[in-house]
Amino acid sequence: MGVVAALVRGAFLVNGVYAESAREYGITTQQGVLMCVLMPQPRGMSELGAMLGLAKSSLTGLVDRTERNGLVRREPDPQDMRAVRVALTPEGGELVEDFYAETCRRIDKLPVGFSGAERDALAGLLGRIVLANDAPVIFMEPVEGSASEH
Repeated sequence: MGVVAALVRGAFLVNGVYAESAREYGITTQQGVLMCVLMPQPRGMSELGAMLGLAKSSLTGLVDRTERNGLVRREPDPQDMRAVRVALTPEGGELVEDFYAETCRRIDKLPVGFSGAERDALAGLLGRIVLANDAPVIFMEPVEGSASEH
């Protein structure tokens, strides 16, 4: 299999795992992505739009739906009182921690049968692609000792 087919099919496989986890947690894939982006800290709407590649109207709808579900809230931006930031609610924080851990566990199982050296090589090569293309951090590095350890 060539690099293009492998990357596209690999992305499809990871997206499928992500979507399955989201469904089981009663959220959409987009809500899962939004909440994972918010795990480290609240973010402004323009920052979220840039990270997620969404137009303002699409992002507003996503935040509105997620807010209605009680998972995120809008709050004033302390740097600019005209702007708002989006933050996880306590309920959203709990849900995304579980969702994130379960999704990491499932994705970590994809390279089944790989040795430690093969896993490290795969991570190194994919990491180089991500860094060379300035991919936004929409999914944090799993915490050491979590499912990603081999």
